[in-house]
Amino acid sequence: MSIVNLEPEIAARSSLTDEGRRLRVVHDRQEVNLPAAERAVRDLLLALGRDPYSPHLADTPRRVAQSFSEMLTPREFDLTTFPNDEGYDELVLARNIPVQSLCEHHMLPFTGVAHVGYLPGERILGLSKLARVVELFARDLQVQERLTVQVANWLQENLLPRGVGVVIEAEHQCMSMRGVRAAGSQTITSSVLGALREDPRSRQEFFTLTRNG
Repeated sequence: MSIVNLEPEIAARSSLTDEGRRLRVVHDRQEVNLPAAERAVRDLLLALGRDPYSPHLADTPRRVAQSFSEMLTPREFDLTTFPNDEGYDELVLARNIPVQSLCEHHMLPFTGVAHVGYLPGERILGLSKLARVVELFARDLQVQERLTVQVANWLQENLLPRGVGVVIEAEHQCMSMRGVRAAGSQTITSSVLGALREDPRSRQEFFTLTRNG
């Protein structure tokens, strides 16, 4: 899903000074073909019995293609970590990180919040990067279960903490606008790894704090 490139000059400087270490994170997804997407939207409008050349719909294919391109393309970022000089060993938790994604079954949005926590190991993470990692996997055609696991696994593999926990709460428009039309219903998923899975007290603390937000 993603490629992490360690920039050589940054790596050398970090190893000498032990300052903040940066990993450049880029996605490996195929770029959206905007002209082809516009043609597809135009064909869809025709199939739906609408005139894509009418004054009100003439620019709709371009707008829809650009909108999907934006929703399916995560921004590149630097994953900045710092030495855990103080030996901090308690939970670090960022609550209510916005989640915006597209259901891969109906291509309708699901939106909500993510609560992401970790037990630091040798390094700690710049807090804004937790939101960046959520976006990295959310800007795709997704299911909530997979998204939750991807965020947790990626942080475990790239940060090497003693434990990671992710909870996502989201409302799916494929449920609220069609089918059962259960407006306001929320789906909650979780993934816990390492000590947050194996140690009952750490696990309980994590879930208690995510519920009390």
